[in-house]
Amino acid sequence: MSFDIYQTIALACLVLLFGYFLVKRIPLLNQYNIPEPVAGGFVIALILTIIHYIWGLSFQFDSTLQHAMMLIFFSSIGLSANFARLVQGGKPLIIFLIVAFGLIILQNTLGVVSAIMLKLDPTYGLIAGSMTLTGGHGTGAAWAETLKNNFHIQGGLELAMACATFGLVAGGVFGGPVASYLLKRIHRKKIGEHENIDDVKEIFENPECRRKVNTRSVIETVAMLSVCLWGGQVIEEFTRDTVFQLPTFVWCLFIGALIRNLLTHTIKFKAAESTIDLLGSVGLSLFLAIALMSLKLWQLADLALPVLFILALQVILMVTYAVFITYRAMGRDYDAVVLSAGHCGFGLGATPTAVANMQAITDHYGASHKAFLIVPMVGAFFIDLLNNIALKFFLVIVPFLR
Repeated sequence: MSFDIYQTIALACLVLLFGYFLVKRIPLLNQYNIPEPVAGGFVIALILTIIHYIWGLSFQFDSTLQHAMMLIFFSSIGLSANFARLVQGGKPLIIFLIVAFGLIILQNTLGVVSAIMLKLDPTYGLIAGSMTLTGGHGTGAAWAETLKNNFHIQGGLELAMACATFGLVAGGVFGGPVASYLLKRIHRKKIGEHENIDDVKEIFENPECRRKVNTRSVIETVAMLSVCLWGGQVIEEFTRDTVFQLPTFVWCLFIGALIRNLLTHTIKFKAAESTIDLLGSVGLSLFLAIALMSLKLWQLADLALPVLFILALQVILMVTYAVFITYRAMGRDYDAVVLSAGHCGFGLGATPTAVANMQAITDHYGASHKAFLIVPMVGAFFIDLLNNIALKFFLVIVPFLR
């Protein structure tokens, strides 16, 4: 059965509403910050898989809107990147960027080596590496299209969604234990009820000059997003089959960052952060909803156990790295503990998981202004930039290992 673009968007919206219902009614989904598109999409994918096995039916959804929504999401990440915040974060932010990049390299190395040992295509190791763990659902799904077209990897999207969801849950589960272990090492005690502290001012998520969402801000943001999509497509076509070839979404991200910083630092343009976040979130939600309800889970049967083994190794790597590298590199103090828990969150899952991990600690042990400045900035933009650079490098090497 095939669905046109209008039917696809209608069904995607229903999947999202179903996901909102599940997350609201099932505490476990809310506890681990499972995105609504993931919750609703996976349930629908399971139902469609059962229908496939019983009646032999398959469903084909229009992918035009899915691709556009993906580009809008990554463009919004670029438009959210104000490089002046790098100066504000100072030396600790640079150190944390280096630490995070080190994990990306290790995740991909572990994934590729493990895949070869398990007699899998090494490209599957990248999917079970930083592509979906540090990258999350959006990056995993975006690169899956490239792997299908350039490396003839089948079932890449299904595997990417499964790995990203596993990482999202693992990031929320293991961040707390890592923090608890490190807090014992510095002998940090919980604050008493009489020691209530002010809410941490999260500079990245709540900038002082935040414009409201209105007609003008939406038009301005749509104009910038349109330029990102247009420019990204042009550059991708121009660099195709060259050493500079990158997926279109990466170029959209770069152009978004360039536009944002040129406008901010030349004509003092104040970007509508709320509108950028809103439209980017809508794009990601629709993209994931269409991607997940399009999953053909039966294609993963032969990969399930080997990939699960690789993911288990990745969790061990993340926990070990947070304790022995992130914690020590960031100063071996309370801020370093909170940063380590946050690193577990977006190193395996996503930035919201990282923030949730940190809030769980600061609610009981006190504020960490440094952590709430650094992690949202790194997790929301800079890590995607570094991750895509690393993945491009590994994808150049992988063909020689196949």
